[in-house]
Amino acid sequence: MKILLLHGLHSQPGGSKANAIVKDGHELINPALPANSWAESLKIAQEMIHMYRPDVVIGSSRGGALAVNVNTFGAKIILIAPAWKNFGNVRVVPKNTIILHSENDNIIKFEDSVELAKNSAAKLISIGECHRMNSEDVLEAMLRSL
Repeated sequence: MKILLLHGLHSQPGGSKANAIVKDGHELINPALPANSWAESLKIAQEMIHMYRPDVVIGSSRGGALAVNVNTFGAKIILIAPAWKNFGNVRVVPKNTIILHSENDNIIKFEDSVELAKNSAAKLISIGECHRMNSEDVLEAMLRSL
């Protein structure tokens, strides 16, 4: 499966989510997204979708906001602690979207994901211990959601 992983604001390509995807045997597209430019990050994300046509787009934190503000051409969307209220203007996601978020997140409010899921009939899974969302249970849930 071809997966586009959009990292968070203070993250970079690689890391636990990317490693889990590759280890599970999937083709990974994981571009570097500039922290200082929402517009440039949005452009890069859309270019990656046009170029690679991923089966799944996974967005973590700000990457989640990017994932819902680009045209995925029907690719499945998995959001991990999405910062959708902080960036962009989308308030509804496709109903087959899956949201993974920790109730203990002290950076992006869990209630934001509750609201997005309710607005969209998306599936919200409460999991993890903090905003980093890099524990084994989160990585396993991410892979099961593919």
